[in-house]
Amino acid sequence: MKRQIFLTTLSVLSLTAFAQAPDRSKAPDPGPIDPLKLPAAESFTLSNGIKVHFVKKDQVPLVQINLIANGGSIFEADSELGLASLTADLMTEGAGKRTALELADEIDYLGIRLDSWSGQEQMGVNLFAPVSRLTAALDLMRDVVLYPAFSEDELNRARTSKLVALGQQHDEARVIASQAFNQQIFGKNHPLGRPSAGTEATLKSFTTGNLKAFHGKIFTTGNVTLIVAGALDPKDLKTRLEAAFGKLKPGRALATPKLEVPVFKPRKIILVDKPGAAQTELRIGHPGVNRMTPDYYTLTVVNTILGGSFTSRLNQNIREEHGYAYGANSRFGLMKNTGAFLAGSAVQTEVTDSAVFQFMKELTGIQVIREEDMTRARNYVALSFPSDFADVQSVADQIGNQVFYNLPGEYFNTYTGKILGVTRDQAIQAAKTYIRPENLTLVVVGDRAKIEAGLRGLNLGEIQILTVDDVLGPVPNL
Repeated sequence: MKRQIFLTTLSVLSLTAFAQAPDRSKAPDPGPIDPLKLPAAESFTLSNGIKVHFVKKDQVPLVQINLIANGGSIFEADSELGLASLTADLMTEGAGKRTALELADEIDYLGIRLDSWSGQEQMGVNLFAPVSRLTAALDLMRDVVLYPAFSEDELNRARTSKLVALGQQHDEARVIASQAFNQQIFGKNHPLGRPSAGTEATLKSFTTGNLKAFHGKIFTTGNVTLIVAGALDPKDLKTRLEAAFGKLKPGRALATPKLEVPVFKPRKIILVDKPGAAQTELRIGHPGVNRMTPDYYTLTVVNTILGGSFTSRLNQNIREEHGYAYGANSRFGLMKNTGAFLAGSAVQTEVTDSAVFQFMKELTGIQVIREEDMTRARNYVALSFPSDFADVQSVADQIGNQVFYNLPGEYFNTYTGKILGVTRDQAIQAAKTYIRPENLTLVVVGDRAKIEAGLRGLNLGEIQILTVDDVLGPVPNL
């Protein structure tokens, strides 16, 4: 009897398991995708004119405060290359009455993160802290923003470190490739083609006076904005920010320089010879668009199909199908100024020409888009969008982008709907307009003796040979 019950039960379980077997012939339907609904940021102005944007996120007692400014490498004169980066680096190397070591010790003791940074169009200082440590943390942030020491000793140490880094770049193919690509797309003297880390000559010329003057130009009441996300009461927050930043130097907002828009050129290959290179670095692209393009949502979907996700065509081809590299991707560099469209990877030396051929195949083939491609890409972007707001740091970053690019107040709550509304016809037209195989510049950094013949056999256009020194200049003398 027991054996009969066991066999009956086993049969039922087997039938149930068989009946519930998933259909793996197609991807599961994700179902309807609801738009993300975020509370609007609360905005107010401090008594000295500093604008504040605050999002209350009180699930955990943490807070992120980002002070962002119009600044960065494109604000440098030709004789100041690397000044923005150096200024940002030294802002946390001693501030107020604290030396660099004392400041670092207090940051560690409080268990906070306090960073100063510089990009191409922005500079800033970011603070992440538990609410329970916010009073002491804001004291440190205030000193970093208002009273950086810019000591001679720290400048000399940072200068030496940066000169050493410039020398090390000669051994880093990925850095060589990226710098060569920027030079080819924008021009060596264009603010987006110049080395943002500086040169031997400029780094050696800087004094503490240069850093103080640049800092004083960027960090003023009219040129900074505070972005806050966390578990705080708005009134309490305003009181704290008034105390911390009420004495910031007054000043006007700096307009982001409008840079010369790069032009499209006939397709060519730039081969940078790096003898003995273990692999080949590829950077392939041409001038792109700025962040305010009306085709932003369409380009987001198109790039997701091409190289913006793990299942993109480039990654599936280069990594999964052929095994030429660990990965391949593409992106549009979107700023206030016109950036570049870029695809790239690091591939095995012996398959350099084959990898370039496959890149060209995908960059040409993106003009053919199927409806299933659209469905997959739209769902990927829409379903991953909420992860951009998972914690106070990411919320503050997203609000900062909204403010910096002057995006509408309802931007986040309408994002999913606009992504899902991109049509196949729009995607095909955008691919034809913004990805132009005949105008691509292909930067290839690798061992010329091993890869040149294969590249020439592709017949993709003129091949120009450069040395590493042609791209980076000579190794600096310390």
